[in-house]
Amino acid sequence: MFINFRRFCLMIVFSGGLAISAALTVYGDDNELKAQLAAALAKQDAAAIRKAANDMNRGLEDKAGIPEVQDKYLPVPSDGKCLTPEEAQQNFEPLFKKLENFQWWKIGQDPAKLARPLREPAAMITGNLAVCRAKLKGSERSLAFARDAGDYLIWAQERGGSGVFPFPASRGASQSAPFQAAEKYMKKVEKDGRLDEAVRNGWLINDFGGGGLQFDNGECGAAVLELYEFTREKKYLDAARESADWALLQPLVTNWNYNSFSVYLLARMYRATGEKKYLEGATKKALLGVIPGQLTEGKYAGRWGDGHNSRPAYHYIMLRSLAELAAVMADDDASRRTVMAALLAGLKTRNQEILNQGVPNKDKAAEVLVLVNRVFADDKDFLRESLSADALDALAKLVSEQYRKGSLPLGPAEWGLFLEYVARKGGR
Repeated sequence: MFINFRRFCLMIVFSGGLAISAALTVYGDDNELKAQLAAALAKQDAAAIRKAANDMNRGLEDKAGIPEVQDKYLPVPSDGKCLTPEEAQQNFEPLFKKLENFQWWKIGQDPAKLARPLREPAAMITGNLAVCRAKLKGSERSLAFARDAGDYLIWAQERGGSGVFPFPASRGASQSAPFQAAEKYMKKVEKDGRLDEAVRNGWLINDFGGGGLQFDNGECGAAVLELYEFTREKKYLDAARESADWALLQPLVTNWNYNSFSVYLLARMYRATGEKKYLEGATKKALLGVIPGQLTEGKYAGRWGDGHNSRPAYHYIMLRSLAELAAVMADDDASRRTVMAALLAGLKTRNQEILNQGVPNKDKAAEVLVLVNRVFADDKDFLRESLSADALDALAKLVSEQYRKGSLPLGPAEWGLFLEYVARKGGR
């Protein structure tokens, strides 16, 4: 079977890129309204945040909820069938040789020469640990691969020295959007005489409140926490704790998806440790820094209003954080109703598109739908109302048939999670 492995690995870097600086214009060019939102977020004033977010969304008029890049829908094959558990058992092991060839990370390398972000080894950890949990063929090699990636992330975190999982401070090494944004940011702080505060040992460790470092920190912190949960090795818990403690201290920013990466990590950290500060931090960041940007009325109710965060990849990334948070909140938590309402609205608006038009983003939709169907397995009403069971069935048909035709339709993290879902739950 022919496998387009290069495309498979490139999926790790989400479309849209990472803007390290606060220069990303999430709400167009209305700097006054954006400044009002930023001021409200800085004060953590819930009423002012809601008002500012609503004003921003109303200011977008008929553009509210429309992505900055037009959605492209992949049709679901009407006669498609999900992979069988027997197929899932065999379908990760053939990748190992190619995974090993792709492995660029090495302890001791110069980060100033890197052209790839830490979210890549983090994704490899997630995918390989899913294989281990499901005990798929080759799981022993998967665990070794995940450990190697996890140890590299810990090394990078230690070299950064601030708790955050950092970003390579390379210049000219890559033309990708994340690295171009990082280079532009470094030029600015260097001009301001603050480069020494932003960069340490070749790693970018300080975005001065811009929010962009929350992306890789959230992905990497959650990945090493998964390693701890599987291996029970304390070094992984310690690394995850450092990244979560860094996330707790980050200010809320106007790019809602940045805040959501920290919500995701903090909710996962609470699940692993039971420490209330992580639940409290995740809840506050979700209520103030994620949910207010969501549209509550109109044609695109359930989407986030601005063109950047209404893109399907970021939409599902934010739903991931809300699903993880809802899963660890007590049923009698007064804030859980708000979180669940936002999660339900967000799932319905995009899931109905999967069922009626096709799949606009396979990777993040797959990750979230697998997660939601797992954590809400006993809440059949929620799965039915949110269309999550039906949407996962549809997506499963699409990616399964794509795989049978010779391509790897999902990134390594999502492919591992999907195979785990099939192996555990079966397909139809």
